[in-house]
Amino acid sequence: MDTPPTSAAETVSEKAEPPKGKAQRLLSLDVYRGLVMLLLASSAFGIAKAAAKWEGPFAKWLQFQGSHPEWLSQFNSIGFALWDMIQPAFMFIVGVSMPFSYEKRAELGESYGRRLRHAWTRAILLTLLGVFLQSMRKGDTYWIFTNVLSQIGLGYGFLFFMVGRAVRTQLLVGGSVLVLYWVAMVTFPTDLTGLATHFENMKSMPQHFDIWFLNLFPRENPFTGHAYATLNFIPAFVTMLMGLMCGQVLKNKDTTGGEKIRKMLIGAGICLVISLITGASFCPIIKKLWTPSWTLFSGAYVIAALALLYWIIDVKKWQGWVFPFVVVGMNPLAMYLLGMICKGWFSKNLKTHLPDFLFQGTHAPIVEAALIVVLFWLILWWMLRNRIFLRL
Repeated sequence: MDTPPTSAAETVSEKAEPPKGKAQRLLSLDVYRGLVMLLLASSAFGIAKAAAKWEGPFAKWLQFQGSHPEWLSQFNSIGFALWDMIQPAFMFIVGVSMPFSYEKRAELGESYGRRLRHAWTRAILLTLLGVFLQSMRKGDTYWIFTNVLSQIGLGYGFLFFMVGRAVRTQLLVGGSVLVLYWVAMVTFPTDLTGLATHFENMKSMPQHFDIWFLNLFPRENPFTGHAYATLNFIPAFVTMLMGLMCGQVLKNKDTTGGEKIRKMLIGAGICLVISLITGASFCPIIKKLWTPSWTLFSGAYVIAALALLYWIIDVKKWQGWVFPFVVVGMNPLAMYLLGMICKGWFSKNLKTHLPDFLFQGTHAPIVEAALIVVLFWLILWWMLRNRIFLRL
């Protein structure tokens, strides 16, 4: 077993400058992952929940940032709720990490066939793990595939075939997927007329598909519909593909940091412009349906966020603040499972053993979320110190 790092600075340095001959590790990617997982596991640190009890426009803005907006995510021209961007960022990061992950496996001598088996095994396990998490507190297995892990799993195996491909091929595949998916949505027969009806809640093709598909599985009660849909993974595959393309840009050792940032920002700008044009005309921006316009809209922001973090951390080397996020980013699945499975247990015991005043008043949701996240972080820090990483 490797000797654990003795300090925060040593850990960061180790991740930022990997030994020669080993696959490159991107510190900004670990920080990005850590930020997303901390927001997800803490429910945005309880700020939106607390803000619901406050007064004033700023309180309303904070409350909005911690919620999923109404059916159409098309508001304030290019505005969005932070909580709406968590899943796109999660899925995007999976794509970014793939070139680094499979480069490392290739350097270790794994054959293409073995890497292919690994990708599809991981895809199946992620899909089933998502079903397991959705089934918690249910009387039986709850067969539904809208959990983010299931959505990643459903697209992950196909994404593997895009690793290392030419940019032109990746753009062609991504564009074709979005166009064909839009065609499938607008040609699906409905009992109403007009283009917009194909994007109404419970009228859309993906939701009708689920009413048929999910009732093929054994279930306690018939499935009658849900705002989110299994087929969301198809356009979400393009979200992961955007991440894969950015990962290949960042992995290219023959390109300067400034050129990498420029490419990502140009890509983000193009995605944003196209999404706004299509969203205002023939393809509404709807997060819950993951419409093609939403894929591009959210993709613009998650790409820009990666470019910003890369500039701050890997180009400018402003790294003194990153260690708490690296701890989480090195073990994202562990943090996600802690948040999904253990949050209620931790909350109950904190309220049992700590003074009541901490959990009273408008500040209570923030205090509770902060305490839970600190405990989760300490677990992950111990795991990092002992080289324990939860992987599929």
